[in-house]
This record gives sequence, structure tokens and C-alpha cells, in this order.
Amino acid sequence: MTTSALPAALVLPPLDRELSPFTGLTREHWCACADHLLRSAHRYATGDHANLYLPGATSNYGPRSDSLEAFARTFLLASFRIAGSPEDTGWLVDWYAQGLDAGTDPANPDRWPTPGELGQAKVEAASLAVGLSLTRELLWDKLPQRVQEQLIAWFETVIGGQYPPINWVWFQIVVEMFLASVGGQFSNADIDAGLAIHDSLYRGHGWFADGPERAYDHYVGWAFQVYPQLLQLMVPEDPRVQARTAVDGERLADFLDDAVHLVGADGAPLVQGRSLIYRFAAAAPFWSGQLLGHTRLSPGLSRRAASGILGYFLERGAVNRDGLLTIGFHGEFPGMKQAYSGAGSPYWAAKGMMGLALPADHPVWTAVEEPLPVEVGDTQRFIVAPGWQVDGTVADGIVRVLNHGTDHANPGVQVADSPLYARLGYSTATFPDLEPESLDNAVVFEDAGGRLTHRTGFEFLGHFTLDGIQVGASRTATSWIAIDPDCGPDHGSGAAGTATPGPEATVVSLTRGAVELRLVRVRGGSSLAARMRIGGWPIEAGSALASEVRPVPWGGKLDDGGTWGRQAPYPMGSHLTIPWIGTSGGVADGDYAAVVGLGGQGLHVELDGSHVLPDGRFAFVDGSTVDPIDVWARLGL
Repeated sequence: MTTSALPAALVLPPLDRELSPFTGLTREHWCACADHLLRSAHRYATGDHANLYLPGATSNYGPRSDSLEAFARTFLLASFRIAGSPEDTGWLVDWYAQGLDAGTDPANPDRWPTPGELGQAKVEAASLAVGLSLTRELLWDKLPQRVQEQLIAWFETVIGGQYPPINWVWFQIVVEMFLASVGGQFSNADIDAGLAIHDSLYRGHGWFADGPERAYDHYVGWAFQVYPQLLQLMVPEDPRVQARTAVDGERLADFLDDAVHLVGADGAPLVQGRSLIYRFAAAAPFWSGQLLGHTRLSPGLSRRAASGILGYFLERGAVNRDGLLTIGFHGEFPGMKQAYSGAGSPYWAAKGMMGLALPADHPVWTAVEEPLPVEVGDTQRFIVAPGWQVDGTVADGIVRVLNHGTDHANPGVQVADSPLYARLGYSTATFPDLEPESLDNAVVFEDAGGRLTHRTGFEFLGHFTLDGIQVGASRTATSWIAIDPDCGPDHGSGAAGTATPGPEATVVSLTRGAVELRLVRVRGGSSLAARMRIGGWPIEAGSALASEVRPVPWGGKLDDGGTWGRQAPYPMGSHLTIPWIGTSGGVADGDYAAVVGLGGQGLHVELDGSHVLPDGRFAFVDGSTVDPIDVWARLGL
């Protein structure tokens, strides 16, 4: 491995504000970034190029798995570059051809573990299969027959393998479809079963659950809405693929209508869900829509979203001084490591560079950028499957999501809250507190020992609009959870443990702009002597963001409050703060109300202008009003 000298610094062309008035980024910038990432990673390769031993964390699967992962994911990025720019990427073809040979050579003591030997290899096999398909004429067709046979034999170990019924089914589908296209063995039963599972996870309007739980996250965009489009490029003549073209295309277009409303004006994606270390992989669905035209977004808007996401991370230290992507969000943050994360894992970000497979004269590269919805005006949107109500504000460019439908669990389950799924709110400007017990966007109850309740397993009560005000609600049989230290690996779900029942809490979010009127109805709390806490948005101390929670003189008394803080590094800073209000003593059964806000320095104007009218209605700063009693009645409560 050659690692003695630092790589050449990332040098980007001058920003082009004519073609890209919002980001300045063009295809040349994307190419330069991709090449820098590849050359930097190659410095950690073995002499035969088969394994990349990147510095950093080791996954639970060990170094052999992690080095394959780094090869496969950088190869996926390289394949996009090769497919879109065959004239100047011969160096990548030669480099990866050598590694493909050595990695699958049975006589090589450092060969890759096969998918039949190692579960994680099933994931990486899919990246290899996609990459070889996209570069077939340039790479696969020029490999010696011996190497092709080695690769086919390596891929064939997926046949009949067991894959969890989540996004993983696509790893088997694409590999076996590739095998079919190059004369290898394959199983129609495997392919058909995988496609059936994929369809069974569909929840409407472009959204998929990543399994049988209410697990909605970025895997919808960078897995479920990417592989069907790649499959159409890989095996366009397959009857199954042809039969799916229309339905898969319509689902993608529907999803993108929602997804474009979840990108902040600064390019930040919604900070929610597992595997956030994949960073700009969040751009993948916007490119996916352009691959075959299955999108209602214009080329200029699609590139604006994708380039905004890439630029957001480049500007915030995602690529370190060694030219590497590390485990973290902005810069490196080892605390984001999950059981399956190794040093090569962040290179799943390669999916966000899928647009490089499109040639320079494609409209997505030649069209002038167009503004995101949140740059045009304030936005409101319900996303039904995950139970999200979306509010974006043009004044600060922030997109906020109030979450009444996602917790990576099923109704009635009693486990600890998963910080990345079960919070009441997520945004493009804040990072969730990573502790399961938290005041972060919470309605919780504190016992005498200081423990906080959890909401996972809640009942989603629905969404509706009243006179321009969005309303969403959920009801929770809260519980205190004593977490089992042996509860198993972290794959997104909340930790299991022993549950102690807490009060029932029905929470209603009424949103307009940057402000939420949060209504809370408590039942079964009077006998527990538990104090209620209503928490706001988590922000970095001293940042330009403002986060506030204020009591509303409607219903029960909220006579306590403060700002919780933790002075320790987290993925977006070093001092996380969360404002809160609550009861000074045990909460009584009844109704309570608070105003919760997140925004720029003008937030106080919106909060100051939001108030209860003499007739009991609540008025937002723009004059919109709502009667809380009518809201409860509309919910049938």
C-alpha cells in the first residue's frame, strides 16, 4: 500500500453562476470531485488493487469484509465516471480490471470472501454487478475469459442465498440479472421472489418501508428508487424488466415530487434515518429520475437538488485532508458508526454521483439550474406513508418535518426510541440528539429518578388541513424503558428492554411556517407523580439558528422550563442545546399547549406574533387562526 504522501488537494474549476446560479457546480466539478475521491482511496490499495485498507473503523464483519467494501463502492463510483466519460477514464478501467482479477482469483490468499461465505459480500456484489453492467463494452468485454469465469463463479454463490426482506433483496436481484446477461447460472425463483418482496414493501405515492416496520428513511431514495432504474439499463430486454417499466417509473416520479420538498436551500438533506454517513448518496434519486426520464422534475431542478446536496457536504468537511470520506456527517464523527459500518462504508455516497453516468450533453448537465421549492416560497406538504407533515420557509431555507408516523417499529411495540426515527421532529438544519432518552422534539414524562419516557409504538391518528394550517396527530402509551445491554446490533430499531407503563399522551402538531402549536392531552398521569417535559429543536449553542418553546395560556399550567445542554462533540458541533418547558410537579390529566419554533434570527418575530385570541382561537403571525377545541373534535377525541 502506498500511503506515505498526502494526495494532491481537491482543485475545483471556478464556479459557473450562469449555468448553475444556485450552486455554481457543473459536471466538471462533479468529475473533479469523483476523481479526487478515487485517487485518494487508491493510495490504500494492495499492490494487486483487490483490497483497499482504508484507515478508520472496522465493522463487525472484519477487515476482509471492509477492504472488499471499499473496493466495490469505489468501483461503483468509477463505473459512473467510465460510463459517462469513456474517452478519458481508461486509467480507471485498467486499475479496476486488475483488482477484479485478483479479488476473485481462487489461488490468491487475499482473494475476496464470496457472498456465499460472508453476508456483507452480498451487498458489495451488487455494486460490482452494476458497475460491470454499466461499463460492459469498456471493461467486462475486454477482460480475459479466465477473469470473466472467475467473476461469474464468485457471483454465482448468491444463488439460493437468504436475504433479509428489506432493501437487501435488490442485491440478489441485480447480481442474478447480471449473471443471466453474461451466460452465468441464475435462479428465476430468486429474482421473482425478490421482486415480489420489493412490491410488498410499497406503501403508496412512491414510498417504500424498509421491512415490515414503519421504517422510512433515505433507503427509499438511494435503494428502492435506484435499483429498478439501474435494472432497466442493465437488462433492458428482460421481459420482467419491460413489464415493470411503467409502474416503477410512476413510483419514482411520485417519490421525487415529495423528495424535492425535503432539501433545504443550503443543500442539506433531511437529517433523519440510519446510515447518514452515506452523506450525498441522498442525491441519488434525483439522478435516478433523469436516467430514463421517469420524473416530473425538470433537468435544471434535478441538478439543483443533487448539486446542492454535494456542495453542502463538500463545504462542511466531508472529505478530509487525506481525500477520504470518513464515518461522520459533516466531518468525522465515530459515534455515528453502526454495527455494519467500516472505513469503506461511507463510499456508498457513490450512489449520489450516479449522474456522472449521463454524458456531458444530457439535458441534466446543460440546463440552467432552477430553484428548489423552499427557495420559491414557503411550502406545506403531507407525505402520507411516513406520516410526515412538511413545512419549508423561504426566509431561512429550512425544511422541517413533524413526524407522527415513523418510528422503525410497529404500533403497540414497547422499545426505546430510535433517535433517528422516533423523534417528533426532524429538519434539514438540525441533528437529532443521539441518546434514546431525550428532550429533543419531545413530549416526555420524567420519573423521580430522572428517567424519560419513550413514544415508540404510537398510533398515527392522521393528517389534515384547516384554513391553511397543517395538522398531524399521534397517540402514545408512553413507557420508561430499562434497556437490555445485550439487545443486539443497531440496524435502526430502538433498543429492547423492560418497559414500565407511563401516561398516555396524545400529541397534535399544528404548523404554519416556522411555528408549531403543539397540543398535548394527558391521560393516566395524575397517579404517577411524573413531571411532563415538552422539548424543542436541538441546535448548536451560539449558532445562527434559534430554537424556542413557549407556554400557551390554554389548558393546564406549564410553570417550569429551561435549556438542556451537552458540551460534547456531536455530528454537527460541540455543544448541543434543547429548550424545554413543563410542569414543576407531577402532571395532572388534562390538555396543555405550547408554541415550538425553529428558524433564523427572525424567529422571535413569528413567535411574538403568535398568540391566543380572546375567543380562545390561536392566531399565527400571518393572521391564520385555529380553534384547538375544533381540532380535538375533528380528531374524534
